[in-house]
Amino acid sequence: MDLVIRDADVVDGSGAPSYRADVVVADGRITSIVKEAAAAGCQRPTAQRELDAEGLVLAPGFIDMHAHSDLALLRDPEHTAKAAQGVTLEVIGQDGLSYAPVDDRTLEEVRRAITGWNGYGEDIDFDWRSVGEYLDRLDHGFGGEGIAVNAAYLVPQGTVRMLAVGWEDRQATPEELDLMRELVAAGLREGAVGMSSGLTYAPGRYAKDAELTELCRVVAEYGGYYCPHHRSYGAGALQAYEEMVALTREAGCALHLAHATMNFGVNEGRAPELLALLDDALATGADITLDTYPYTSGCTTLVALLPGWASEGGPEAVLARLADEETAERIRHHLEAVGSDGCHGVPVEWDTIEISGVTDPALSSYVGRTVARAAAAHGEDPWVTARRLLLTDRLGSTILQHVGHEENVRAIMRHRVHTGGSDGVLRGDKPHPRAYGAFPHYLGLYVRELGVLSLEECVAHLTARPAERLRLADRGRVREGYRADLVLFDPATVAAGSTYEAPRTLPIGIPYVLVDGRFVIEDGRRTDVLAGRAIRRST
Repeated sequence: MDLVIRDADVVDGSGAPSYRADVVVADGRITSIVKEAAAAGCQRPTAQRELDAEGLVLAPGFIDMHAHSDLALLRDPEHTAKAAQGVTLEVIGQDGLSYAPVDDRTLEEVRRAITGWNGYGEDIDFDWRSVGEYLDRLDHGFGGEGIAVNAAYLVPQGTVRMLAVGWEDRQATPEELDLMRELVAAGLREGAVGMSSGLTYAPGRYAKDAELTELCRVVAEYGGYYCPHHRSYGAGALQAYEEMVALTREAGCALHLAHATMNFGVNEGRAPELLALLDDALATGADITLDTYPYTSGCTTLVALLPGWASEGGPEAVLARLADEETAERIRHHLEAVGSDGCHGVPVEWDTIEISGVTDPALSSYVGRTVARAAAAHGEDPWVTARRLLLTDRLGSTILQHVGHEENVRAIMRHRVHTGGSDGVLRGDKPHPRAYGAFPHYLGLYVRELGVLSLEECVAHLTARPAERLRLADRGRVREGYRADLVLFDPATVAAGSTYEAPRTLPIGIPYVLVDGRFVIEDGRRTDVLAGRAIRRST
């Protein structure tokens, strides 16, 4: 036997009350659980190593249902942003844009399009083109050793459309639709767990419902799920949720709603309307889950706020439009007066848009300031500042959007189909603190301090429930025979160290994290273990 974790308070992921036990790990799996071992007076299990877990909770490793670590997993072997939180599995390929499947043309285009999320990737050898090749690359990262934590992948619908149709805002031809169907099917055959969309991001946003429904039929055929960043989280939020529920039900496809928030002033206090919509669908047989991050602000790129028509043609076309005075004025009007679809149908409020990262170091003075504040410092209109940033930083700037509502956040996280996701963008000088703190923030603030969720409920939201969505038969619970992806934390002290002022501060109260039975965090410090692998779709 490799390890016995002795006298742990086990919160097993099922939602059932905790219990005290010795838990034995060998060959990457939980081989034995002896409940109340100290009180039973029985022969206690022994192993090569014994870990005294007195005062610590032992839980399944956390599953981040919405991560943007697509390149970070290959760039940073330590990946402490997630490992230190107790995350043992991330779901990447989110929001319809990622790096497989691609050809040489689209690889360059997608690298440019999501530089703000992952960097341009000049430090990465892009030696893959298919989904399967990318997953193989994860398996054999860092000299063949692997990666820091496990990763599952969603086929990105926007990248698929980029390959088949390009960046044009038009209906796909029958031949193009057939190609998209085959690209999605190939990705699923090669191990992807589902398909994502970013329906406020070009070019995925140009797909009509009929096209998305046809692709979801393919996803359903392979037992995957559809994970849309839908068309509005603002003025049209409820209609956008209804749209996703309807089209997945028509396709017979499971639905997982990405970062399911109700933001902007138009949605203050309206979470119950969303939850009622979901409850009605669930009551009639819909297969729906969702994820949220435990914060009120969002994070995206500055270019994402632009109207959809301004993004047609790809990054170079966007820059050309911004450089043209007349077209730039049209963009400003849509942003500030109309409420662009990129800003969720709500006229932009520049004092809520904080610059969190730039790719050009010469622009670093903008980081940490709202667009309105930066404009005031230059004595100019906010649009002038925003336009200059977009052009000079070549669309690479990231932002925080301070547009959420705490009562909505709390209401949604209580729902029975809720799971946790960080939506963590790890790039930028001042990233969102959720990238380094989402999971301990759930445990420290919303469990211990506020009591919004019980400890057992919260752990279920972060472990077993997402494992069920991913169809993982041996992960997400502390149970004999399951993979030993585990986290030990102190319920009295666990908390996010990250803040908006110091977003890269690591959590406290999480001394041990195991991936496949091996310590990736030990005594609160990152080890050199690379036990993570690509988790492929179950057949």
